[in-house]
Amino acid sequence: MQANLTTPLAARKAALEKRLTELGARLEAIEEELDSHQNRDWEDLATEREVDEVLEATGNAGKTEITRIRAALRRIADGSYGTCVRCGDTIAEARLDLLPWTPLCRSCAQ
Repeated sequence: MQANLTTPLAARKAALEKRLTELGARLEAIEEELDSHQNRDWEDLATEREVDEVLEATGNAGKTEITRIRAALRRIADGSYGTCVRCGDTIAEARLDLLPWTPLCRSCAQ
């Protein structure tokens, strides 16, 4: 059952693809930053390691979002976008506005 969305599906798809591109660039920059740390001073290494942990957490969150976006793009392609994958109900437009990659309606997400 295809959802009856007021936001054009093409606009949602374009926004998801744009976000995917942005995340890809951000992850590439994080990888470059993580690879660039070669300091031999122990104090600087400790500081770099703290920064690395933040970068790694940001990178992991980005990878998770990329996975969700790719799944949403597959649902757009197969015509099931906007329909809850668990119960089959329509996902509210407001929920898709906030979480355009969500596969679940509000009830199933709780």
